[in-house]
Amino acid sequence: MRHALSLAAHGPVTGVNPRVGCVLMDDEGGVVAEGWHRGAGTPHAEIDALSKLAPGAAHGLTAVVTLEPCNHHGRTGPCSEALIDAGVARVVYSVSDPGEHSSGGGARLRAAGVEVDEGVLRDEVSAFLRRWLLAEELKRPFVTVKWASSLDGRAAAADGTSKWITGAAARQHVHEQRAAHDAILVGTGTVLADDPSLTARGDAGELLPFQPLPVVVGSRPVPADAALRRHPRGFVETGSRDLAAVLADLYDREIRSVFVEGGPTVASELIRAGLADDFLIYLAPTLLGGPRTALGDLGVGTISDQRPLHIDSITPLGDDLAILARTQSRSPE
Repeated sequence: MRHALSLAAHGPVTGVNPRVGCVLMDDEGGVVAEGWHRGAGTPHAEIDALSKLAPGAAHGLTAVVTLEPCNHHGRTGPCSEALIDAGVARVVYSVSDPGEHSSGGGARLRAAGVEVDEGVLRDEVSAFLRRWLLAEELKRPFVTVKWASSLDGRAAAADGTSKWITGAAARQHVHEQRAAHDAILVGTGTVLADDPSLTARGDAGELLPFQPLPVVVGSRPVPADAALRRHPRGFVETGSRDLAAVLADLYDREIRSVFVEGGPTVASELIRAGLADDFLIYLAPTLLGGPRTALGDLGVGTISDQRPLHIDSITPLGDDLAILARTQSRSPE
């Protein structure tokens, strides 16, 4: 199963489909074939592994898969049926498919006489699939809220200037995180104040191969000469401040992860509404003071209402720190 998980890691981190790995084993535990999912419209991991065998060669083998084989016709056919047709004798998977239409593969396999075991390395695989699993459970994209601040929690100086609080290494890390999400969300205030391009770029300023889709929330229009209008993927102008509705619409557009760089107003509202899953905070070793805090009112009137988080990692980036924190109530089980 750990080998299948390592295969799954070859798949794209963005997109509507989960990253899945599959290993086909013989009775002695030897690996006969392996595969992984390469993105929407491509063969699923089980089909990829089966395709590397001659017809009939999978008969009696064991398939070890990180996610329950799907049981529906989407862009591709059901993997449960493919495994049955191939004559696989046993299927071992880690995490059940939570999809409304794609789940049920385990039951279909058992009904066909295939031995099925589940739950192997469930915690590890659930952590690996955390973004996708939460998006499927909540029917909205996984939301990462990002901000950069001084050690005293200020996102800008008193006059509003904020370029740059962090150093070059932290700023490059932000570009890499943008490229690891399906969309990047900002408010109209950020667009009007900073005129960001919202692209993901490499060290030399080149566009990275994958660009997140820019999404602008708020009622004010994006200016005709805004840098955002030159984004290689275009952008979505929602015309709405209803963040829950915006996220629901993005889910319907097959967006499964959103990186939020919308400034204190948008970030605070997402947190207040319980719509934030990960928090990526870049801390710079400087002090600014003043009123420009990184977050506004979160609806915490007393200490018992605080929003506890779990620190997942702390990464040094030059003189800065990148802190990844997560909501405690939504850790994978």
